[in-house]
Amino acid sequence: MTHYDLVVIGTGSGNTIVTDDFEGRRVAIIERGVFGGTCINVGCIPTKMFVHPADISRSAAHGPDLGARTSSDGVDWPAVRDRVFGRIDPISVGGLDYREGLDYVDMIVGDARFTGPRTLTVALDAGGEVEISGDQVVIAAGSRALVPDLPGLDSVEHHTSDTVMRLATLPDRIAIVGGGYIGAEFAHVFSGFGSQVTQIHRGDALLQAEDTDVATRFTAIAQQQWDVRLLTTVASVEKTADGIRLHLSEGDDVVVDTLLLATGRVPNGDQLDLDRAGVDLDDQGFVVVDEHQRTTAEGVWALGDVSSHEMLKHVANQDARVVQHNVLHPDEPMTTDHRHIPHAVFSSPQVAAVGLTEREARSQGLDVAVATKAYGDVAYGWAMEDTSHFVKLVGERGTGRLLGAHLIGPEASILVQPLIQAMSQDVGVEGLARGQYWIHPALTEVVENALLDLAAAVLE
Repeated sequence: MTHYDLVVIGTGSGNTIVTDDFEGRRVAIIERGVFGGTCINVGCIPTKMFVHPADISRSAAHGPDLGARTSSDGVDWPAVRDRVFGRIDPISVGGLDYREGLDYVDMIVGDARFTGPRTLTVALDAGGEVEISGDQVVIAAGSRALVPDLPGLDSVEHHTSDTVMRLATLPDRIAIVGGGYIGAEFAHVFSGFGSQVTQIHRGDALLQAEDTDVATRFTAIAQQQWDVRLLTTVASVEKTADGIRLHLSEGDDVVVDTLLLATGRVPNGDQLDLDRAGVDLDDQGFVVVDEHQRTTAEGVWALGDVSSHEMLKHVANQDARVVQHNVLHPDEPMTTDHRHIPHAVFSSPQVAAVGLTEREARSQGLDVAVATKAYGDVAYGWAMEDTSHFVKLVGERGTGRLLGAHLIGPEASILVQPLIQAMSQDVGVEGLARGQYWIHPALTEVVENALLDLAAAVLE
């Protein structure tokens, strides 16, 4: 058995832990899939590289509304796809080559499973297996796409977010099962590129984890852009002469060329035999960690999707910084701050949020005030002829605390940032609104005006 000072399982954010600070120690990095993890290969980055041309295509189609003679004739799918992976794939290959070239790192490609406390067996992709152990072990094994158990699914070709971006041709008709952020983003991409999209969701609104007003508005706008089937499930699927036929719970059938399952992701902790290492999972399958990212087993840490319910890259990166510090400086441990975690959905329209929704704040018994400001209420919104989008803020009466921010519309993922900063640094609503200049007539004025309305409500 080969012993290491540090063993890292997973090359997403876990890979960032191993810097020159570990030179002089013996390190093993284990990867069973493509080097670089979810974000760079099948998640955040390639999806946004598809979203951007979809944004351009959709915007071009709306040019005449503003008097601009623009139009969209769809896209060259192979050109879009090859631009994305022509950039991404070399990054993955280069990352693996770099790690393999370091004297103090052993790069092990294979499937790792614990055999005991801080000991593992790795079934190598090249054949055979190795047994290793470590003084410290970091579990950064990520997550995988959830594939639902649908009758007939084994008989038809189907895709998840891991594979659908590498399609040989743009589908004429695509069904997307799932109403969360993955489904919403791909519905925008494929409909923006010219595919006929049918999105099937068991709930009564898309993006149901968002604030109710945002989810309701997003659903209404989505229904104007692609076919949305709510309160609907897929009873079964089958391959027919005219394509893939989905039999829906409402009694209708949908026939498509491509089936995308976007029903969520699950952590990979269940595939590591963690019980043999003394590492506990919670009732949803996530590795249990404390505020220092320590698991229930001594010397074992976890980070990212395998332990974080948020499953966001910026959370995984922060977790990795904490783990790295704590491995290097065990007598001065850092803690993770998961209080104000933002997120964004890059669909049409964009959605971004941080903090509590209105319903969450009220359910906690807080004395809540709410302010909503439409994009069309400010000058740049007039320039855009915007009639659909808004900023909604939730504050606490008396204290002036900003409890939550929920945005739907162009550049929501950027506009939310000063609100994240205010919550993270405990800046009150009035101080944020009046304590700085807001550029006129930038779109950020919609945030400023929402803050001014909220300040008047929470401090009255």
